[in-house]
Amino acid sequence: MSETLVLTSGYQPLTVVPWQRAIKMFFLGKVEVVCEYDDRSIHSVRFTIRCPSVVRLTQQIRKPRSVKYSKAAVYARDGGACQYCGLRVSESDCTYDHVIPRAHGGRTSWDNIVACCRSCNQQKGGRTPNEAGMLLRQAPRQPHYTATIIASVSIGNRPPSWSDYLYS
Repeated sequence: MSETLVLTSGYQPLTVVPWQRAIKMFFLGKVEVVCEYDDRSIHSVRFTIRCPSVVRLTQQIRKPRSVKYSKAAVYARDGGACQYCGLRVSESDCTYDHVIPRAHGGRTSWDNIVACCRSCNQQKGGRTPNEAGMLLRQAPRQPHYTATIIASVSIGNRPPSWSDYLYS
């Protein structure tokens, strides 16, 4: 249930992992624990440790230059809001709209997909935004890697211990 924020060796946000993976990385010597949850502990026969909230990689790595396309990444890029009306939409209720419909030669790519509420998606239908008389709040584009990580953890409920490492 608890997630752990993973930082690069330079204290920049890299990803979010389940606490079980963070513990495994700790015992393998890949990370050091920076912050722990006060109210959560992991018990073993021989010892008890507190659940890590934030960990930092001990080795320097190169961050990916680009973000892989996924619906979750589009949702994070668009801040969980419909790109036509601005309505906040939960990830489960969010639909994804091809700005230029596939019927008109539009592709499924970063620069042609936006997060959208159901009513705006139905209103737009298989037309372009101009044909439907709708305006995009911002042009879709491929996001920067760090910005996507920050946006994705900023949308949900994040622990207070993460605030020092997320600049949003």
